[in-house]
This record gives sequence, C-alpha cells and structure tokens, in this order.
Amino acid sequence: MTDLTRADVARMVDHTLLKPEATHADVDALIAEATDLGVLAICVSPSMLPVRAPDGLVVAVVAGFPSGKHHSLVKGSEARLAIQQGAQEVDMVIDVGAAIEGDYNSVLADILTVREAVGDTAVLKVIIESAALTDDAIVECCRAAERAGANFVKTSTGFHPSGGASVEAVRLMAETVGGRLGVKASGGIRTTEAARAMIEAGATRLGLSGSRAVLEGFSS
Repeated sequence: MTDLTRADVARMVDHTLLKPEATHADVDALIAEATDLGVLAICVSPSMLPVRAPDGLVVAVVAGFPSGKHHSLVKGSEARLAIQQGAQEVDMVIDVGAAIEGDYNSVLADILTVREAVGDTAVLKVIIESAALTDDAIVECCRAAERAGANFVKTSTGFHPSGGASVEAVRLMAETVGGRLGVKASGGIRTTEAARAMIEAGATRLGLSGSRAVLEGFSS
C-alpha cells in the first residue's frame, strides 16, 4: 500500500460536509473542490439535496445522522427521499445503544429497513460508531450489516464524544467482512499519515473533510 499515488487515494475519498451550519453555497464550494481534487464522492446532509454534481462525482448523504436514535422507518424514509433526489449512496447510523445492549437483532432490523427503502442499486454504508463499542460489538455489528445486504461498514460519524476512526477498529472491521463489504474509515483523519495507516489497516473508502491537506502528502 505504500506505493499509493495521490490519484489512487483521491478515488477512495468521500469529500464530506456535514456541519449543521453548512449552506448551499458551502455545498457548491465542496463540489468545486471535489472536482478539482478528483475525489470519488461528496457526502452531504440530505436537506442539501438536490445538488448539481458533474458526471462522475458520486453524491452520498447521511441518514439517521448523527445520533442513530431515529426510528428505523424515519431513517428509511429519509434515505429513500435522498435517492429520489439524486443521491447514489446513503451512510446510515445504527442505534448505537442497541449495539451496546447486545440487541443485534434490532441492529439488523434497522439496517434491513433502510436497505429495503433504498432498493438494490443504491450503495448503503452502515455507521457503527466503533469508538463507542467493544471489539465483540464491532464484530457483531459488521456481521449484521453484511446479513442485511449493506455494501460498506463505516467506523464513525465524526460527531461522537468517544472519538472517530482508529486503526485497530478498521483492522477488526476489515477482518470481519473479509473483503465482502467495503470498509469506510471516517472521523478525525486529518493527515496523510493517518489516511495511509487506515488504508494499510484495510480501509477501502475514506471520509474526509480536509481532503486537500490529506491528499497533498501522497506522491503524484
């Protein structure tokens, strides 16, 4: 993985803007920067849709963000509306409390509800908030995501007080899904070194808000 180029890494990046104070002008600037950087996708709040994204730039949105405490039907409705408004990918937040309680059937049902709401063609990423979970819970949540038909498991919202992505969590998640699902590392990745470590641990997608600074450290 040490020979990854800037362009290689850029095609793994979801260039992200999820601040509550974000404006439509901010999203326009995000899209312009994403295009300039050559990243794979942007990730925005669903209320910012629809957006004018150039061909080739994937539009992702969040659902049940950031707490995951929304009713599953609300998450599903939010995700379905986003797809109808042009999003291609949905990053949903599980009910972290259910995972902490060991109620993985509820976690599974939550993910299934969103999967069914968005259909088979949309990419579904499942945010498990790994910093708040034990290793056993991380494994079980990843297994639930796979059983429910998700495409990715994702470490973090970036808003939880327990923290964001860690190399250890990414490695455990990657080992659990075994290449059958992608692994998105997100939350607190601000340097080239951190991004490289996440990729080497098994991340196949990176959620970054400071994408330019991270990418500048990779060779062209």
